[in-house]
Amino acid sequence: MIAYRRKILSNGLTVLVNRDRQSKLAAVNLLYKVGARNEDPGRTGFAHLFEHLMFRGTRRVPNFDLPVQMASGENNAFTNNDYTDFYITLPADNLETALWLESDRMTGLDISPEHLAAEKSVVIEEFKQRYLNQPYGDASMMLRKLAYTRHPYRWATIGRTPDHIAGTTLDEVRSFYRTHYRPSGAILSISADLDEERMIALAEKWFGPIADRPQTVGAPPAEPPQTAPRRRTVERDVPAAALWIAFHMGPRTSRDFYLGDFASDLLASGDSSRLYTRLVKERRLFASVNAYITGDVDPGLFVLTGHLLPGTTPQQAEKALLGEVRDLAENPPGDYECEKVKNKFEANTLFGEINVMNKAMNLGFYEMLGDIGLVNRETAIYRSIAPDEISDFCRRTFRPENSSTLLYEPCK
Repeated sequence: MIAYRRKILSNGLTVLVNRDRQSKLAAVNLLYKVGARNEDPGRTGFAHLFEHLMFRGTRRVPNFDLPVQMASGENNAFTNNDYTDFYITLPADNLETALWLESDRMTGLDISPEHLAAEKSVVIEEFKQRYLNQPYGDASMMLRKLAYTRHPYRWATIGRTPDHIAGTTLDEVRSFYRTHYRPSGAILSISADLDEERMIALAEKWFGPIADRPQTVGAPPAEPPQTAPRRRTVERDVPAAALWIAFHMGPRTSRDFYLGDFASDLLASGDSSRLYTRLVKERRLFASVNAYITGDVDPGLFVLTGHLLPGTTPQQAEKALLGEVRDLAENPPGDYECEKVKNKFEANTLFGEINVMNKAMNLGFYEMLGDIGLVNRETAIYRSIAPDEISDFCRRTFRPENSSTLLYEPCK
C-alpha cells in the first residue's frame, strides 16, 4: 500500500506526497498531461521533442543537469502517447533543489533558435537510428498505422515522419509550451522521509506563485470499431521473417485491461509460458514469440508477435499463434496457471513499492488516470480474475474482423 496526501493548489497544480520512512532519498516526479495523442496529425513528434528541449536550460539556470549533480542527484524523463514525465532522485535534505529546478522550467524555459535547432537534429537522428535504420525498426509504426484510422495512437511517440520535426518553427514550439506546460496541466508527486505537511508546504512555496495559463485541450477523436481484418506485407533487408497480429481492446481503466494483461502473461511470460513452450520448444516454428498489451489510456492493442525460424511459412506461423489464443478462448486456464500470474503481479507490486521513485511515479500516473485510489486496488483486481473471464475476453477480442496483421519478409 502507498499512503499519500493529495492537494490541489490554487493555480490548479495537483500535489501528491508520500512519506517513506525507509529511504534517505527523495523522489520528485512531475507529470505533464501531454503526449503524442495531443498532437496535430500534420505536426507530430512535438511531445517527444519537447522532452528534449526541457533539458536545454532556462533563462535563470542555463545548465539543468549541473545543479542536480551538485545536489548528488540523478534526473531523466520519458514521453509516451499519453503523457510526459520528468523525475529527479536526490538526498532528502536536497529536496528543495529539485522543486526549484522543476518550478523554474515550468515557466522559464529558454526556447531559443539555437536550442531548437540542436534538439531537432538530435530527435531526427534518433528517429533514423531507432526506426528507419534498425532491422524491424519501423514495424511498430506500421502496425499502429494499420490498426488505427482516426485516433492519434496511429503514430508513435517519435512522430509520423522526421519531416514533421524538421519543419517545426519556433512559434509552434512556444505555443505548445504555453498550452501544455502549466500548473493545471501537471501533477507533482513526492516520496521522501519528510512530514507530509512539510512536503505540501514546499510544493506550495515553489509552485504556488506560478500563474496558470488555462487552456482548452480537446479529447482526441475516438477510434471507430474495426469491422474487417486488415493486412500488410512488406519486404525489408532483415535476417528472418516476422509477424505481428494486433487486436483492439479496452482502455487502461477498464476491466478488459486487466484481463488482457493477465492473458498476455499466460501466453508469453517466461520460458514456461504457453507460446514459448509450444511454439518455440516443442513445435520449433519460431525463434522467439511474445504477447503484450500496449496499456494505453484510451482503448489500446493486444499484440501477438514472433520471429519465424527457417522453414516456417507465414501461414503456419499465423495459424499457430491464432490457434493458441483460440485454445485459451475455448478452454479456461487452470487454477495453478492463474495463481502463478497473480503471485507474479503481487510480488512485482510489493517490490516496486520499496523504491521511492516507483512510488512517486505511480502516484502521478494513477492521478493522471483519474483514479488515484487505483494505485492500492490493483492487486485485488488481479486477485479477483476468474478463469472463465479470461476465456470470455479471448472470445470477444481475438476475432478476425478485429485483427490487423503485419508480415515482415526478407528481401527476395
